[in-house]
Amino acid sequence: MNAHNSEFIPADLPEPTYDELKHIPGMEPARFKMLRTLKFLANPLGRSRELFEQYGSIVRRQDFGGWGVSLIGPEANELVLFNKDKIFSSELGWNPVLELLFPRGLMLMDFEEHRIHRKTLSVAFKTEPMQHYFTQLDEGITRGLAKWPTRLKFYPSIKALTLDLAATSFLGVPWGGEADKINKAFQDMVAASVAVIRKPLPFTAMKRGVDGRAFMSQYFAREIPKRRGTQANDIFTQVCNARDENDQLLGEQDIIDHMNFLMMAAHDTTTSSITSIVWCLAKWPEWQDRLREEIKSIRERHGKLTYQTLGEMELTDMVFKEALRLIPPVPSMPRRAVKSFTFQNHVVPAGAHVGINQMISHRLPEYWPNPEHFDPTRFSPENSRGRHKYAWVPFGGGAHMCLGQHFAYMQVKMFFFALLEGHRIVAEKPLGDVESDFRMFPIPKPKDGLPVRIEAI
Repeated sequence: MNAHNSEFIPADLPEPTYDELKHIPGMEPARFKMLRTLKFLANPLGRSRELFEQYGSIVRRQDFGGWGVSLIGPEANELVLFNKDKIFSSELGWNPVLELLFPRGLMLMDFEEHRIHRKTLSVAFKTEPMQHYFTQLDEGITRGLAKWPTRLKFYPSIKALTLDLAATSFLGVPWGGEADKINKAFQDMVAASVAVIRKPLPFTAMKRGVDGRAFMSQYFAREIPKRRGTQANDIFTQVCNARDENDQLLGEQDIIDHMNFLMMAAHDTTTSSITSIVWCLAKWPEWQDRLREEIKSIRERHGKLTYQTLGEMELTDMVFKEALRLIPPVPSMPRRAVKSFTFQNHVVPAGAHVGINQMISHRLPEYWPNPEHFDPTRFSPENSRGRHKYAWVPFGGGAHMCLGQHFAYMQVKMFFFALLEGHRIVAEKPLGDVESDFRMFPIPKPKDGLPVRIEAI
């Protein structure tokens, strides 16, 4: 299963120039591309909003990687993510960002190869293993929250806890003294993904990221032979023993690549999502009370939360969705066009780097009235009726819809059931807005770590 699938990707795919994109509204050539990129990274939400307001739903853009096109709105999201005509390559879109750090992960595969690997990996997210993960997460969340002080910086605290949870449910081992090394490896890998210097030169963020990947790859390589032919309820062991359509095991390098990617996706995006929810609940505390009533009701009916009763946390589900509307854990999704296409009467040539921007799509007032206001009732059945299917895409869509989406929902619901039943979240200082309080790239996190009090009630 190591063969590279290029059936739909031309070997001579061009790199479109400014002249080939100049018919599309947008940026003019910058004298210093690096400065333009740094300005964008300093405030991606604000800069994206400016570009959308100035140029509309299709924008010619330039960054350190060269020229590309940004597409905004549900129709753009559907075109790119559903990808029914196989126009867009996820692999070629993500490669410039992730190739040195998370190569050959599921998100960096396309078409038939992606389908085969996704089907093989999906065994780890079926009902029976998910029930086992529930038990492991329940124990880990209870143990972790019991150690938290009243005052803390939420982001680094939840990051440490989600690492512990990922180590248990994903790898089936307590990390012990290696936890700090693992945490640092993943932090370095994610930070390197948007490093301005794209080569692993000494003392650069990219070098630290590449070293982090090497550390994790060595760990997985040591462990794979121990997991083959064994039965255990962690994701790593499930992947080590998963078989494809031809009853073949995944190759060792496939497992290393998939586990590096899955751990990053589970750890960092979940950390970001839970932090975003806490920020929203601290800013709009009346929703804490409403979730607490839901938790109380479940406790009264069932005595405890179970895997089977997760579906009854309907308000928590809506809060989760609204927080991810405001602060999507993956703020934009890159692709590359393997053949030309037309969007809003503009022809985009083959080879163009194409991105959709969830930050702005999730704020279009025609779909989200008063878009900066936190209103989870937007996601009630009656208010969702008739809304474009691709208006909300924090987990992507189409064939590349996040494989661990249900795992994320489970972990988030379990965390807030445990936290809010007996505690209140209070911000230690006045909160601003998303643009002022969050650093959005590569994965959103609060600029100050989000100092809060977790008060017993």
